[in-house]
Amino acid sequence: MHTSRHEPYTLTPGATGVRPLARSWWMLLLRGVVSILFGIAAFVWPGLTVLALTLLYGAFAMADGILSLGAALRGTGDRSIPTWWLVVIGLLGIAAGAVAFLWPGLTAFALVIMIGAWAVTMGVLEIIGAIWLRHEIEDEWLLIAAGILSVLFGAAILLKPGAGALALAWAIGAYAILSGILLVAFSLRLKRVHERA
Repeated sequence: MHTSRHEPYTLTPGATGVRPLARSWWMLLLRGVVSILFGIAAFVWPGLTVLALTLLYGAFAMADGILSLGAALRGTGDRSIPTWWLVVIGLLGIAAGAVAFLWPGLTAFALVIMIGAWAVTMGVLEIIGAIWLRHEIEDEWLLIAAGILSVLFGAAILLKPGAGALALAWAIGAYAILSGILLVAFSLRLKRVHERA
């Protein structure tokens, strides 16, 4: 059964209710800002060593994971909101950051594989989250676009793991900035939902 975007969405299995998630719009905004700052850092210091890039990536993944987990926990006030995808994104980010900090001596190849796999997984989860929200909010395509961007970036990294450190830094920087912009735009959309509520 089709339900208008502007009507309460309660008939389809897995219906969500976007208002609890909208309460944490500022955490998604912070995710986007952190991503943009990380991307800028990758461009400003393109000559980073693999060790420095690993630690910078670890800090980014950890911050992204903590903010995603925080957004999920703030959205649990309504049991109908599907926060599990944000929880998984958060836990994966924290785990990836922990690996980068605990084993900073990872080879360049291992680092590339980890970054690629993390990006693909995160992208898939963002697309799933957007599909859950599609009847609840307009402009869910922003989250879908961020997810597709993550999947494409991760796949490209996994297919070309032998790229040089400079190419890797620039690829990561471009991905982080574009993804951050999309997350910021989506968070501002959620902010408008929250203000209307």
